[in-house]
Amino acid sequence: MKRALRWYDLITVNIYFLGLTTVAQTNGLIFPLLVQQFVGEAGKGSYLGVLRLWTLMTALLFQAFWGILSDRSTFRLGRRRPFILGGTLASIVFFTAIGLSAGLSGMNGFWFLFIAGVLMQASSNAGQAAQQAFIPDLVPEDQRGKFSAIKSIFELPLPLILVSFTIGRLISHGQMWAAIFVAMGVLLISMLVAMFVPEQPVKETPAPFNWTPILRLAVMVGVFTAIILVVGEAVKLLGQLLKAVNSFALIIPLMGAAGLIAMLVAVALGVWLSVRLSVGPTEARQNPAFTWWVINRLAFLVGAVNLSVFAVYFIQARLGFVREKAAAPAAQLLLVVGIFILVSALPAGWLADRFGRKQLVAISGLLAALGTLIALLVPNLTVIFVGGCLIGIGAGFFYTANWALGTDIVPRDQAARYLGISNLAGAGAGAVGAYIGGPIADYFTSISHVQGLGYEVLFAIYGALFLFSALAVRQINVRVDH
Repeated sequence: MKRALRWYDLITVNIYFLGLTTVAQTNGLIFPLLVQQFVGEAGKGSYLGVLRLWTLMTALLFQAFWGILSDRSTFRLGRRRPFILGGTLASIVFFTAIGLSAGLSGMNGFWFLFIAGVLMQASSNAGQAAQQAFIPDLVPEDQRGKFSAIKSIFELPLPLILVSFTIGRLISHGQMWAAIFVAMGVLLISMLVAMFVPEQPVKETPAPFNWTPILRLAVMVGVFTAIILVVGEAVKLLGQLLKAVNSFALIIPLMGAAGLIAMLVAVALGVWLSVRLSVGPTEARQNPAFTWWVINRLAFLVGAVNLSVFAVYFIQARLGFVREKAAAPAAQLLLVVGIFILVSALPAGWLADRFGRKQLVAISGLLAALGTLIALLVPNLTVIFVGGCLIGIGAGFFYTANWALGTDIVPRDQAARYLGISNLAGAGAGAVGAYIGGPIADYFTSISHVQGLGYEVLFAIYGALFLFSALAVRQINVRVDH
């Protein structure tokens, strides 16, 4: 840059996350209700898992792809901003298609929603890949904790609060199009403000285009997807075998343990193989901290993301809310989580710079696990909100400290490429937790008359993954651990 960073750069560098997450959270309320409308009660968890798997694997492929292209960008508008502009405009087109799917029914409606969701992920990740490279591109290392804290606020608490007060209420009253228009407006305003990021065009001519990283990326996504599919089918097969067991008290821990093991295998093996395929075995061996950072990030986000994904179904089953009426309490729960992320994210930036990223990341996993346990104690909305408070504090610590830790690890001259690969965690979390977890919830619904049992087991698995994330961060060693 040609000038020093100013206070308002904290906003321009990070505000596009507000638009991205607002749209994602809106889809997080709309998708479960539309899937439920199209396929009915018995298979809603499984079909939502299928939708999440393929839309998020699309996100994983295209975010890293766009990241590679933006690293090479020489546009006059800047290195990253053209991708934010183009990605936003395309996203609005496909977001409109998602709204149009509500007028359909049956499997035709599901597959129309599926295609629109896949195309939206392919386009929106052009903007996200560029956005997340701003901090390593422009911010000195001694200010990254502060900028990461502001990023965390725009990425989670502010959109969660916005969705709760406006979009969640609109959806609960059947006003889906109004909710979509609000989310589109937030995305457009965020994009316009991001155009004021003080980046300069890259004047150096890039080296000849190398197709190897893209081919590795495609293989990486294929392998990661195959791992999720295989372990998911293994859990379904075990469920069929366990139907012959007469002891229901035995089925619960066996299926719960199988689900947890399957998700751990998908997290650890998926990341280990994917990183080696995407950056090459030599680079992966030279920077093992990056692999462990992605494992830690993915394990935590499997829990955090899918608690949100299945919040509507959890509240329907656990508390007896009917269909879209569950959108309002689900949005209120997200509000509670968002407020406590907001409260904890700012001090987390200072704590991360002062006492260490790794310590704070480990604490975040323990807090989120405790919050999940409390939310499962009794079928009471107030108690669930109390658990949400602790999950919010843990998530606020995690999003700030984990991202600051990651910016210490990735090579600066390949920041967008590596951070795009790290979307193994962002996109992979929803795919792992939903594709494997959805059928588990449907399985218990089909064999038990206990209200909400399937989602209790599923949420307990997510709580265990929070604990695993706290253990995984101990394996991360970086030269400079602030």
